[in-house]
Amino acid sequence: MNRLERLKNIPIANSTIGGLFPDIVGKNQKVQELEKSGDIIRLKRGLYVVSPQKSGMTISTELIANHLYGPSYVSMHSALRYYGLIPEMVYTMQSMTTKHSRCFENSLGRFQYISCPADYYSIGLTQIKSGDTQFIMASPEKALCDLIVNTHGLNLRYKKEVLECLEDDFRLDMDAFEKMNPSIFRQCAEVGKKRVTLNLLAKILER
Repeated sequence: MNRLERLKNIPIANSTIGGLFPDIVGKNQKVQELEKSGDIIRLKRGLYVVSPQKSGMTISTELIANHLYGPSYVSMHSALRYYGLIPEMVYTMQSMTTKHSRCFENSLGRFQYISCPADYYSIGLTQIKSGDTQFIMASPEKALCDLIVNTHGLNLRYKKEVLECLEDDFRLDMDAFEKMNPSIFRQCAEVGKKRVTLNLLAKILER
């Protein structure tokens, strides 16, 4: 196993990379050389991931999103697409965070973070295990809540317009929606925005 392979596909700080080479004095220079040779990929200043050619593992953009800016969890279109609940490809990795809203761009894509209150943040999270990789993602219900709450100008008050929005605008898998847990919508409504809409979603599911 080579030195970099030990790091797998987990984002790591440049100091951790430098620590793999105790015999080298210029640690920062070594990190720069590894980046230039393509052995590691720069995610942001001071944070890298080992290239798949060196680690032998596929890069997980979901895992990278968790580490790039945190605390955070993958949500909205990105989570709904991951679960197969919407048909469109998603080109921005969307996450929620308790910190200020931010965006990062690197060679792996665009990462968007949207701020939310801590009591709302903690609802409906799940740990996804994919092979040897684990990351934090919104449940399908929480991802839908996040999307509704953060879609500007969306204020639904009637059952018909809610169902039309889900099916026509979000292009959500409606069979999957009918199996969702209404309690997540209720919990989000208690502490979050757009309470009328979220409670209406729960009411539709409870019938």
